[in-house]
Amino acid sequence: MSQASKLALIKEMLDSAESSLRSAKQMVTELTGPSSKNVYSKMAEEMEPSEGAEGEDKIVEGVFNGQTMNDKDGKEYPVPANYASKSKLIPGDVLKLTIKDDGGFLYKQIGPVERKRVIGILTYEDGQYKVIANSKAYSVLLASVTYFKAEVGDNITLVVPELEDSQWGAIENVLPKSEEVPDME
Repeated sequence: MSQASKLALIKEMLDSAESSLRSAKQMVTELTGPSSKNVYSKMAEEMEPSEGAEGEDKIVEGVFNGQTMNDKDGKEYPVPANYASKSKLIPGDVLKLTIKDDGGFLYKQIGPVERKRVIGILTYEDGQYKVIANSKAYSVLLASVTYFKAEVGDNITLVVPELEDSQWGAIENVLPKSEEVPDME
């Protein structure tokens, strides 16, 4: 990696850190505001309720937040990382969870949010893989990194919400090392 490339990467990382701090401050404000529910719980509140009939499997709908699903009451449900990675789930996607009589969970994506693609560089900091793209750091699931056999420094095509500012993205592809990467600014 040339010195100019390293300097450009360092600048991207600094810009990303500043952006992350702004986002974190905004999230703290949202969390300590009049309602303790997060933005994904608020989105789930607007959905029509759909509960199973007595004796049937329980159906819960909610919104994916990057790692878990939040229902309209703010309750979080674990989403398997392999499913989230394989399905390329991103924050804002609407999911239906069927809780089987035997306790099994079955997820289905029923309302994908509008998406866009960005290209960035895979990094690892503070125990979390992130993709730095457009002066922002997006967290990605470890399951996606291992599935794509991605390595720190790889150029990644990332899927993120088109309209919402998100802390999470889904890896779509690892670009071949021989490929010329488009300008990321």
